[in-house]
Amino acid sequence: MAQYDVVIIGGGPGGYNAAIRAGQLGLKVACVEKRVTLGGTCLNVGCIPSKALLHASEMFEVATKDFAGMGIDGAVSVNLPNMMSQKADSVGQLTKGIEFLFKKNKAEWIKGAGKIAGPGKVEVTAEDGSVTVLETKNIIIATGSEPAPLPGVVVDQMRIVDSTGALDLKETPKSLIVIGAGIIGLELGSVWRRLGSQVTVVEYLDRICPGMDGETAKTFQRSLTKQGMTFKLGSKVTGAVASDAGVALTLEPVAGGPAETLNADYVLLAIGRRPYTEGLGLESVGIVPDKRGMIANDHYKTTAPGVWVLGDVTSGPMLAHKAEDEAVACIELIAGKAGHVNYDVIPGVVYTFPEVAWVGKTEEELKAAGVDYKVGKFPFTANSRAKVNHEAEGFVKVLADAKTDRILGVHMIGPQVGEMIGEYCVAMEFSASSEDVARTCHPHPTRSEALRQAAMGVEGWTMQA
Repeated sequence: MAQYDVVIIGGGPGGYNAAIRAGQLGLKVACVEKRVTLGGTCLNVGCIPSKALLHASEMFEVATKDFAGMGIDGAVSVNLPNMMSQKADSVGQLTKGIEFLFKKNKAEWIKGAGKIAGPGKVEVTAEDGSVTVLETKNIIIATGSEPAPLPGVVVDQMRIVDSTGALDLKETPKSLIVIGAGIIGLELGSVWRRLGSQVTVVEYLDRICPGMDGETAKTFQRSLTKQGMTFKLGSKVTGAVASDAGVALTLEPVAGGPAETLNADYVLLAIGRRPYTEGLGLESVGIVPDKRGMIANDHYKTTAPGVWVLGDVTSGPMLAHKAEDEAVACIELIAGKAGHVNYDVIPGVVYTFPEVAWVGKTEEELKAAGVDYKVGKFPFTANSRAKVNHEAEGFVKVLADAKTDRILGVHMIGPQVGEMIGEYCVAMEFSASSEDVARTCHPHPTRSEALRQAAMGVEGWTMQA
């Protein structure tokens, strides 16, 4: 048997970052991944390819709807095969980059399906059926997540697709129904709406994006509706029948009432994700997931000695950057260092247009906890750069403790706010007050001035840009 300090099962953002960090710290490490490329769901069929299509489709919409108003003439059209090809090229370059980092840091990639075979043992089954057993001091479970199923809706990746299938459609649907008004559904729905689809979003709850700040979510829904999306909230999907011509989706009001049938060319099932632990051999070390399929952890330690867990398969938001932070912290703990993740400062982003970004507490959470807080808010309509760029939709909202002025949460909707939320993540990591940001000079004219103006608004001295 091969001997290792650490064997990681899963080569996604959590797994590959753990492997690279382990190599940097001088640990003998192997990462077991059954895909033909490293990067997991995020890089291969998730975050990265979706952003490639979001960017391309946004450029198309800007060209068709906004260029004339800026004095730019000329017609453009969509070449879907080429759009998909550039997406694949970008993904391929990035996966090769991870392989390079593995070699650079002496992290070994073992291709195959990993399974815990008992304490300190990982069994790897290669594509040809051959089996290898790895012996290790530590096992890290980083197997990620998979799309959650819905009874009555069978994903065939032809007419009824999940997020993977929605990234690889061979035609632009005339009509698309998205089941689920969360981040994945709204991002992919936005891609196909921009390219010409009539998109209807069906959601069980009476709002979009559960967990998002309420005011921000309402503003977001109004924006998407104005763009052409249709929302059917408070609706329960009861079944879907696919044919060569399309899909008939049946639904009924959650509150009760007559059922109805919606017809579309395609249906995207995007009601969330669930931990992926199929065939992982957890029983061999006595690990029992909870009813959601999550594996519990105490500073990344499972109930089994020498077995660690991180990323989507354990508690916390299912976000690549959360898994990356946990990967570094977990490896550093294994190496005898001080590993830590501040879960209060993990940002979230929806990469539609406008983008939505947030970090920290929502107003609803602060009210429920009885926290006395102040609000500073600034609209992009008053921001010079956003105005001249014809991208003045949205706002920045800062929530600060009424007594200490410490920043408790920040919520933004607007142009490229996903690129700006990091400033507030840094501020909150250092326990900054709203005044700290308000008295920090920002360049003019930039969208980032809205971050400062919102902080100034906490104490009521906002100035128009």
